Amino acid sequence: MTHPVVIKTSQLILAGDLKGAEMALANIADTEGDDALVTVLNDVSPKDLLAIMRGFDGSRQSVVNLVVTPEQFARAVVLEYRYRDQTHAALHGMMNAVLYRDDDLTAEYLETIGELEGGYQVLADYFGERDDEILAFAISGDFSEDYEAEGNFESRSISWLNEKIHEIDEALHEGNSITGSRPKITRGDVSDRDWMETAWVLRYDLPDIFEQIVITLRDRLANRVEDLEETAAIESRPKQASSSEEEESAL
Repeated sequence: MTHPVVIKTSQLILAGDLKGAEMALANIADTEGDDALVTVLNDVSPKDLLAIMRGFDGSRQSVVNLVVTPEQFARAVVLEYRYRDQTHAALHGMMNAVLYRDDDLTAEYLETIGELEGGYQVLADYFGERDDEILAFAISGDFSEDYEAEGNFESRSISWLNEKIHEIDEALHEGNSITGSRPKITRGDVSDRDWMETAWVLRYDLPDIFEQIVITLRDRLANRVEDLEETAAIESRPKQASSSEEEESAL
């Protein structure tokens, strides 16, 4: 039988009361214990769970974030695309709140996300506008490469982007330099409990998943190149005179 709080939670979310929904779940932990809440969360739909967790990050911790299991979290977080958040700021904050509640569990949460359909895309989105740093880390093994002087990938030329894609392809296929290399830096060197540490854990603890994230970012660059080439082709076409211009010319 579905716990009454699951139904109440869903109703509160539909009414737009995310705080009330979170409080209803938190009350289970207060009255019956954390294990009881974990059991209840199994029956909360992933979309409802995601809606609640999106409202909390490291600065506004939720009891849900403190007890959600890797499986529950992964099922919810892969639905992030529904929010169409271009900056992925909410995703980033929400994931950090869960990933770093216990450093020993960070890799387990990331692995569980990566194993689900759509997981690679979510992990790539987590890095938001850090695509350039992540790809530099994949190629060189550190975050020292400075892209700021030239701007981000959105402002790069077709030739520059193609060169970067070629570098990524070489790193992926020649000598397995991404998944097989030894760390140049330690986790302690980048222990920001944020994107750098997440990238390190993915690369050196979960190399197969990290490689898929790199491939996802590489494909996004390739799509960017296709868009730029299509735009350039359209702009290079001779402009056809309008009917009014043709009439004036005939006169």
